[in-house]
Amino acid sequence: MFKKLIYSIFLLCFLALAFVAYQFFAKPLLKNPPAVSIIIQPGTGLNAIAQQLHHDGLMPYPTLFIAWALLNHQERLLKAGEYEIDTSMTAAQFLNNMVAGKVILHKVTFIEGWTFQDMRQALDQNPFLTHTITKVDDKELMKSLGSKLKSPEGLFFPETYTFTRGDKDTQVLQESYKRMQDMLNFQWEQRAPNLPYPGSYQALIVASMIEKEAASSPDRVQISGVILRRLKKGMRLQIDDTLFYGLHQPQTYHLTKADLQKDTPYNTYLHYALPPTPICMPSEESIYAALHPDSGDSLYYVARGDGGSEFSSTYEKHQKAVAQFIIK
Repeated sequence: MFKKLIYSIFLLCFLALAFVAYQFFAKPLLKNPPAVSIIIQPGTGLNAIAQQLHHDGLMPYPTLFIAWALLNHQERLLKAGEYEIDTSMTAAQFLNNMVAGKVILHKVTFIEGWTFQDMRQALDQNPFLTHTITKVDDKELMKSLGSKLKSPEGLFFPETYTFTRGDKDTQVLQESYKRMQDMLNFQWEQRAPNLPYPGSYQALIVASMIEKEAASSPDRVQISGVILRRLKKGMRLQIDDTLFYGLHQPQTYHLTKADLQKDTPYNTYLHYALPPTPICMPSEESIYAALHPDSGDSLYYVARGDGGSEFSSTYEKHQKAVAQFIIK
């Protein structure tokens, strides 16, 4: 009789342990897709987390969840944040993720050729960021980033940046700004000799024009060479994309003769030398091209319509190229 009792107790304990093991190591928290996210606020304790999961229908036995965390000494190691739960995740895996802080990473992408206004819009429209710069003007924003420049144009690196829910938009901007400064400084140190640019900022301005003007990668160093030679000869750059920027118009805008006479600081048909700021966010490839121009003799170029440009060394040849590729 005593042996049967011992056996029964042992069997019950075994079944209880098997039940707990199944709950934590085999049974998913979520039965059906799609995956869900759960936000654990800072300061939320183990009991409250268990009850939150239970309330959301993810944890039928919150007491077991608490007991397992206590047994494994995880109760003081849980990190706040936003966590994903999919149909393969068990309670044990969720606890381990909270201990490791494997929170959901959200993304925002800045694209080559974007203006800072485009960047602002991307940040403002991202629902996972805390928005702090909506009413901050450009000058104050640059000051907060530690820059002496008043315009933010071109000073951020085009890339996809990850962040956690609730991070400030300024954190993303700070990372992007530092990335651009580090890359620009490195490229400036590796620049070709005898460039006329007094500093890396002027090279960044050139790179921004290359970014807008180059329809294909091989054209970048050639356009860089054209810009360099025109500057050295005292010629106007006559770059359409600087006009678009000064007129606040997209590249699809059809320029008129009147537009060519509108006196903005970015009208390179009227003014000599470089525009006062970059006109967009250039890629690393365009920055490299600005600092490593080709050594040819071209002074003009026109888009062929096939993704490339036709380069000419004289105005007469350029006019023939324009007649061939533009004037039909």
